[in-house]
Amino acid sequence: MSMFLTQRQQEVLKLIVEEYIQSVKPVSSNLLCKKLHCSSATVRFEMAALEEEGLLEKTHTSSGRIPSEAGYRFYVDHLMTLKKMNAEDMLKLQIIFKNQELALSDCITKSLEVISDITSYATVVLGSNSHDNLLKQIDVVPIDEKSLIVIVVTDKGHVEHKNIMLDGVRLDEVKKTVGLINNLIVGTPIDEVSSKLEFEIKPIIGKYVSQHEQIYNAFYHVFSDFTASPTTNVVGKSKFLNQPEFSSVEKIKQVFTKLEDEEILREINEVKEDGDNNITICIGKDSNISEDVTVIKTKFRTGHDEGTLAIIGPKRMEYDRVVAMLEFIKQNIEK
Repeated sequence: MSMFLTQRQQEVLKLIVEEYIQSVKPVSSNLLCKKLHCSSATVRFEMAALEEEGLLEKTHTSSGRIPSEAGYRFYVDHLMTLKKMNAEDMLKLQIIFKNQELALSDCITKSLEVISDITSYATVVLGSNSHDNLLKQIDVVPIDEKSLIVIVVTDKGHVEHKNIMLDGVRLDEVKKTVGLINNLIVGTPIDEVSSKLEFEIKPIIGKYVSQHEQIYNAFYHVFSDFTASPTTNVVGKSKFLNQPEFSSVEKIKQVFTKLEDEEILREINEVKEDGDNNITICIGKDSNISEDVTVIKTKFRTGHDEGTLAIIGPKRMEYDRVVAMLEFIKQNIEK
């Protein structure tokens, strides 16, 4: 596609995208004349050509132009130059990663909070922190005749709880099962607990617990659930309220609902790894969240862990700045 655009058309498109990202106002030919030092007739001609190519759009309210989805895509693929992170932003993030007392998962969450504050976009970390977390103990709290809460505590102080239904099962039988698990499986990474239950608890539980099938199945499901769904942390969802595109209640509801949808979160977790930086940019409809939203995401890998970092904001996001920040965090996590 880049062959169809002259040097000047590329300059015009780049200026319109970058101006619109900052001002959220349609960009007029007069503004571009000043920046490009050429006549308004020339600029209008180039803008019309870019509109013809589907890279710019008119809005109803003004004679200026705004980038279309294809315009943003072209900008990201061909025209964007990455911004160096400013020293202040870099320092805020370095302080977090240099703090020896923080577990990696806390470093990641804190750094995403900082990015959310700096940019006013939402941030997401998806990952299986489960291998990093070892089982410290489990406990049960009866609610009534049939339902109990299973509490799972990890060595990192992470606490999860799940409701289970057990009809006609005696509490002392459940407690015996909890005792077995605490004796035999404590110290196991959370994502390996299900298989340990199957190979170490299942063969012997019948000797100790008479109503073992129902109890075993309930506990098996508790641990399978923990590891099946990626652990998700969405930071700064309310930042969407500050963005002019999301002033309508309908649009906000749509975005918030999507960010709680397991299916959408699983899609965010899938990153096509290509290119040097492995950063994927999903613009508008590609984001599967809203045509006004962009998702920029990358995978990270450490010794025993992998996950996805994503920054979610309006389509007129500061692409050059966000990509630089994501690369910086990814490098620090992997170090």
